[in-house]
Amino acid sequence: MAVDYTSAKPYFYGTGRRKKSVARVRLVPGTGVITINGRDIDDYFGLETLKLIVNQPFGVTETTGKFDIIARVAGGGISGQAGAIRHGVARALLTADESYRSALKAAGFLTRDPRMKERKKYGLKAARRASQFSKR
Repeated sequence: MAVDYTSAKPYFYGTGRRKKSVARVRLVPGTGVITINGRDIDDYFGLETLKLIVNQPFGVTETTGKFDIIARVAGGGISGQAGAIRHGVARALLTADESYRSALKAAGFLTRDPRMKERKKYGLKAARRASQFSKR
């Protein structure tokens, strides 16, 4: 059920990031249809929790069902992608109406999550994993 929107319709844009994932989100006034990478949200995210994460900014701003989401997301895993889409939706809602800022900021949806994968260090097998210690 991919919905095709032409560039003639007005939309609100937001970029979201989490871990290695980057989401480019467009909000179009509509009925609440969510399309991610040309697929329906139910096809893209199998877990209900990930679908809830994507819809959280609408719950906070009480705009559920007022916007359609068209998202392009790349990189990372499905959990990081869901977080990136949530960040992008929150930023796009700000461009739609600046009065949502206090509610979105209080919920923590405008803050870019800084946690990233730690780099591997030389002399170790992974970021912190050392080879097994042996006394003899």
